[in-house]
Amino acid sequence: MDKAKRVLKWQRDPEGMRLRILEAAKQEFAAHGLAGARVDRIAAKADANKRMLYYHVGNKEDLYLTVLEGAYEKIRAEERGLDLEHLDPPEAIKRLIDFTWSYFLRNPEFLALLNTENLARAKHLKRSTKVKSMHSPFVEMIRTVVNRGVASGDFPVAVDPVQLYISIAALSFFYLSNSATLSVIFGRDLLAHDAKDERRDHMVALVLAALTGKSSAVFARGRAAKPKVALHQTV
Repeated sequence: MDKAKRVLKWQRDPEGMRLRILEAAKQEFAAHGLAGARVDRIAAKADANKRMLYYHVGNKEDLYLTVLEGAYEKIRAEERGLDLEHLDPPEAIKRLIDFTWSYFLRNPEFLALLNTENLARAKHLKRSTKVKSMHSPFVEMIRTVVNRGVASGDFPVAVDPVQLYISIAALSFFYLSNSATLSVIFGRDLLAHDAKDERRDHMVALVLAALTGKSSAVFARGRAAKPKVALHQTV
């Protein structure tokens, strides 16, 4: 009876079933990587069976690539809604940094998927026919902001938009991907609320200082410096 109900559910809402499979797969791949992920667990979480899964998305590697493409598509879609073209160039860059930091915090599975694919040397991403096309408009969006900044006198020179974005993403990605070890090494809880706010402010000041040639102190958000207390200290 349960099996019959699942079949009827699939037939009535095939797109809903596909979305549930992709969400379950995203969580599975993020938690266990491609090698450790199990199709049985994905099917169970999606309230599906293997036949439905293979029908909708193909084999395990096809499913992984679909999840990876969807992860990139999601962040690029949200970036398009930032309305950067209507902001002054420094404010546009600040908004991009704020968004990137916030997105990575809200979507840890995205970072996990990137780690998995980089360990595979982008083997699966190279098969994608979608990823490059979705990134071209994003690069042009940043290029336009940079060129406007040069024209307005806010930025002395036009930096490479790809290098700029890689730097912004790296400032967030490295911190979050290595927060566990860095917290131990430096004796700070790097994921505490104040620490995360401090990191965001630091990134904004650092990038805008580099782009404008001004001191990073100009872009500080006025947060009072607090003494850092090591995790092992008693107070």
